[in-house]
Amino acid sequence: MASASPFNSHSRLADDKPAFTYGTAWKKDQTKVLVKDAIKQGFRRVDTAAQPKHYQEHLVGEALREAYSEGTVSREGVYVQTKYTTPAGQDLNKMPYDPNAPLGTQIHTSVASSLKNLRPTQAEEGSYLDCLLLHSPLPTLEQTLQAWRLLETYVPHQIKALGISNVTLPVLREIYNTSTVKPSVVQNRFYAQTQYDSPLRAFCREHGIMYQSFWTLTGNPKLLKSKPVVELAQAAQVSVPTALYALVMDLGVEVLNGTTSAVHMQEDLEGIQKVRDWATSNPRQWIQAREGMCALVEPGHF
Repeated sequence: MASASPFNSHSRLADDKPAFTYGTAWKKDQTKVLVKDAIKQGFRRVDTAAQPKHYQEHLVGEALREAYSEGTVSREGVYVQTKYTTPAGQDLNKMPYDPNAPLGTQIHTSVASSLKNLRPTQAEEGSYLDCLLLHSPLPTLEQTLQAWRLLETYVPHQIKALGISNVTLPVLREIYNTSTVKPSVVQNRFYAQTQYDSPLRAFCREHGIMYQSFWTLTGNPKLLKSKPVVELAQAAQVSVPTALYALVMDLGVEVLNGTTSAVHMQEDLEGIQKVRDWATSNPRQWIQAREGMCALVEPGHF
């Protein structure tokens, strides 16, 4: 057995932190139950948004407050991340701010609603967010930068870090180059149509930005059937989805997991640990699987 770690220096699979961020989109009335299940099973990172069209942020908050009060976890033990969503991404009949208000008012109202929804106790005093993302760039680059500057005023007290979702490399680079508070998180769809964001992920690694993937399973039916994934699943005796998750994590990616099954929550967390243990005991086979994955998603960069 090799003495050196078999993992890449940027591998999320090698981290001691909980393996996944729990994604709360499209959970509707089941949001509270599912978030509590996720926390109970061992998830310690939660992603939501001030976008009632797809998220029930207030139910996420209720679930977390109950988990805190029941002693399952402390507020400091959970990473809570939400988003400001522009009017274009909202249901105009049900949204957290007036879409006709100036941009500054929209953002301040949205942030206030998130701080209220996700407060750790019934009292709103002391509420904070570990990270707040722009759900997408705004219609123009100048508006995007204006929104970023507004969000910077909350850091580091009410918001600890900032990020952006659904972003391209040119926009991310401009935000990074012009901002005072640098982006800490990028959350994008990880799939073939964007060449798996390979140059963007390289930029993130270079600048210490965490790249988060969503639709990791849904968007990658070919990867699920690929040789590295299938062979890893067989060798480590885990499910094919778990094998894909593990190989994506080894690329330095933090994976959003939105399963609605408590059984799958437990299986996914235990499966990742199983792959970690197997990779440590079988470094040559693990490196082969990693190289096979890199050949598929980072051709020319491996």
